[in-house]
Amino acid sequence: MKLAEIGEFALIAAIKEMTAEGEGVIKGIGDDVAVLRPSPGKVFLVTTDLLLEKVHFRLELTDPYRLGRKAVAVNLSDIAACGGTPTAFLVSLTIPAETEVAFVQALYQGMLEQSQEFKVSLVGGDTSRGNGLLISITLIGEAEEGAIIYREGARKGDLIFVTGSLGDAALGLEMLKQGKRDGGPVQRHLAPLPRVKEGQAIARQSLATAMIDISDGLVADLGHIVETSKVGAKIWLSRLPISEEYRKEVEGYSTDPYALALSGGEDYELLFTSAPEKERAVGKLAEELGIPIQAIGEVVDASAGVRVIEEGGKEYPLKQKGHDHFR
Repeated sequence: MKLAEIGEFALIAAIKEMTAEGEGVIKGIGDDVAVLRPSPGKVFLVTTDLLLEKVHFRLELTDPYRLGRKAVAVNLSDIAACGGTPTAFLVSLTIPAETEVAFVQALYQGMLEQSQEFKVSLVGGDTSRGNGLLISITLIGEAEEGAIIYREGARKGDLIFVTGSLGDAALGLEMLKQGKRDGGPVQRHLAPLPRVKEGQAIARQSLATAMIDISDGLVADLGHIVETSKVGAKIWLSRLPISEEYRKEVEGYSTDPYALALSGGEDYELLFTSAPEKERAVGKLAEELGIPIQAIGEVVDASAGVRVIEEGGKEYPLKQKGHDHFR
């Protein structure tokens, strides 16, 4: 059955049937506005991201369930990057009228399952007919005002840390383009894992002076931190956290073994700066969380910009800094 056969209001009713109102939701889907109850002593956090067909994804390379999970995950990652707690989200959807209802149900099932893992409620949105698929999500979160971590705040002498591993998602996309449909990198691209609990722990322990999630690539996103903080950065090439599967597969998809890790994007790992005296505390947190958190560089004078340094001290040539929607 197609959307054109059931109409917009039946679709909205079906979506509402799939949802459950969580804690703090006074009124969810079905009215002109959603009504939320903020936690005492907290401020609201609001972020939005959109996924556009043929720009951010190709339907022949994914499925609606994992696409739904990813649409929510990339927003959760923004809340994670400031150490906040996500609470509710809204979805605006543009989609062709000839789309099968089952496709939309699977899309929302993915969104709801990803959000429910973090106790986040779907509270509203909008739908419209269009020539292609566009998913726009607005995510609401909260945090104590004094505990929020911003991109600004890195200081000369700070160490630069990153969670997890780099380059897998970009490698996964290249693998998908060449017909491979399984493996760790493919999964990392199709269904990234937002580091929400990691971001909260970093904020709770006051470990970061600045933080961002890696969506456009390590070099590009580190560039945002150094620009707003008015500092520079050196990345130590030999310290990049690269997975075994990446090392094994990358030569078949890139002539430069480091390019995807440095500039590929969509890792959705947390990149943060921290005072050197907190390195041991960061290491202890990594053990507690059961994930690697690697020191990959240092914050330097602003005149340096962002530089990647090889083991012998030579500067590594960057062919591309990262993703830019208009370039």
